[in-house]
Amino acid sequence: QVQLVESGGGLVQPGGSLTLSCAVSENIFNFNAVGWYRQAPGSQRELVATINVGGRTDYADSVKGRFTISRDNADNTVYLQMNALKPEDTAIYYCKARILSRNNWGPGTQVTVAS
Repeated sequence: QVQLVESGGGLVQPGGSLTLSCAVSENIFNFNAVGWYRQAPGSQRELVATINVGGRTDYADSVKGRFTISRDNADNTVYLQMNALKPEDTAIYYCKARILSRNNWGPGTQVTVAS
């Protein structure tokens, strides 16, 4: 059973930065892609950023230029560097590792952007 554990969430002021971490219990190259998703209250879960096995990254339009996804292959960890945070970035952030059609999710970490 794959385990993913997110960390790094918290309360930050608008314009601030946070870095989220997703520790994966298996070699991240076992997965087609690892990504970050978020879900705000009353909203559907949405894609934030993904990185595939080849290193290609994709971002939601709302975070392009502000968020950066990266990975540490040795530690099987995927990061999400979030800069210039806005109140609308407030959500629970989830890590997902996909292999073919099977998705593995972490429990999530709360990010709150407020003054």
